[in-house]
Amino acid sequence: MNIPFISIDDIEHKLSWREVADAIFAGHKQERARLGDLALERGTQSMLNRAAWIDGLGLALKSVTIYPNNAERLPPLPTIDSVVVLFDDETGAIKALIDGQLVTKWKTAGDSVLGARLLARPDARNLLVVGSGIVASSLIDAYREVFPDLDQISVWSRNADNARILADAQNCTSVVDLAEAVASAHIITSATMARSPVILGEWVQPGTHVDLIGAFRLDMREADNELMRNGKIFVDSRETTIHDIGELSIPISEGVISESNVLADYYDFAQGTAKGRMNADDITIFKNGGGAHLDLMVAKLIYDKWSN
Repeated sequence: MNIPFISIDDIEHKLSWREVADAIFAGHKQERARLGDLALERGTQSMLNRAAWIDGLGLALKSVTIYPNNAERLPPLPTIDSVVVLFDDETGAIKALIDGQLVTKWKTAGDSVLGARLLARPDARNLLVVGSGIVASSLIDAYREVFPDLDQISVWSRNADNARILADAQNCTSVVDLAEAVASAHIITSATMARSPVILGEWVQPGTHVDLIGAFRLDMREADNELMRNGKIFVDSRETTIHDIGELSIPISEGVISESNVLADYYDFAQGTAKGRMNADDITIFKNGGGAHLDLMVAKLIYDKWSN
């Protein structure tokens, strides 16, 4: 069997962030996904295997290794490596192997801009990006496309040099005072490897939309208890976030919030049963959990574009 491998160079020029966000929303109109995860850890190193099956759409398995210390090697090595296997829904046959970085890049930022499209104020003009890695760069591209009226995009990172390099490459502004930048932002998108909060509720102004991406383990979080207590919380999937990621599980275990504080996920929005932002002063919080069903939705879009 000749199984194709779809690389970034094969397809990326055919994709748009709006189209990916639309595919994710449309995927949630299908039957709810069957999901299965396996995670292995060794210190800060992780291997994640995430599978999803959506009737009528297909099956996908993404295997990912995460080695944060690779960035410190000489020469530096990628900190994340991955592949997505896309299977046919009717026959179970392997349709394609897809570069996992390609799927993850478009899934992650596409997930976040869909959340912002549903929850951020339509008059938002000031975007703050917290983090300076590959995901942060993709977020700038995605938000620019989906929110074309943005007047200001700022980047903050613990490493000020990295923030400046990213800002220069993306023609935006680097900032050093995080509290001040958070206080002036209309949308905050955070993609860090933080294990303790970097965004404090006391800094966040009414009307802000906070997009939390970085945490993917039980010991990781980016927002403090005050922010989680004061915000209206939404997630891409209850099933993959509430009990599996520290962003939610830690404040729930501490009694700061409860599961009922998670107001809606994408299935609720797609079925028309969710209410998003209720007024201009709401602080909306979106937790991007990035489950395997989102990988499947984006991988199917990539495969369809590649094969047509």
